[in-house]
Amino acid sequence: MICQECKQRPATLHFTKILNGEKTEFHLCEVCASEKGEMFPGSPGNFSLHHLLSGLINFEPGNGGVGGVAQEKPLRCETCGLSYSQFSKSGRFGCEDCYTHFASRLDPIFRRIHGSMEHSGKVPHRSGGKIKINKEINELKVLLQQKIAAEEFEQAAAIRDQIKQLEKQLANS
Repeated sequence: MICQECKQRPATLHFTKILNGEKTEFHLCEVCASEKGEMFPGSPGNFSLHHLLSGLINFEPGNGGVGGVAQEKPLRCETCGLSYSQFSKSGRFGCEDCYTHFASRLDPIFRRIHGSMEHSGKVPHRSGGKIKINKEINELKVLLQQKIAAEEFEQAAAIRDQIKQLEKQLANS
């Protein structure tokens, strides 16, 4: 694909911008992208996934903290000895226990990157009806427990009836 700006060099950077619900795609070479200011922060001429993720979490390499706040004691994995700043530079964990040791720092990163801590995913069309009904039943069961705990028994009974109706619908499909 050729750069949309200069129409001479191959397009190596592909951008998608969504403004007011309108999607626009740009295909630019590195030279035109840097001239337009479309290069990623921290990547003069070379793209680094680490720099992209660091920009998303406001991590400034070298200060040992998130968002420009320095830590008093460096956070380390007790199993492999990897520090949080080493993880942030490489973008890789040293062992499976790093997830546990860095958990307090990971949740905000995941929320910021993915928008949520709960995976919602896509539902296949063929089995989507059953999956949606099961999800609704589970949500209603949680709500039912909340209503019972709050001693709102009339509302709890209505929710119980909804659950029974959905379970019947599920059994018939």
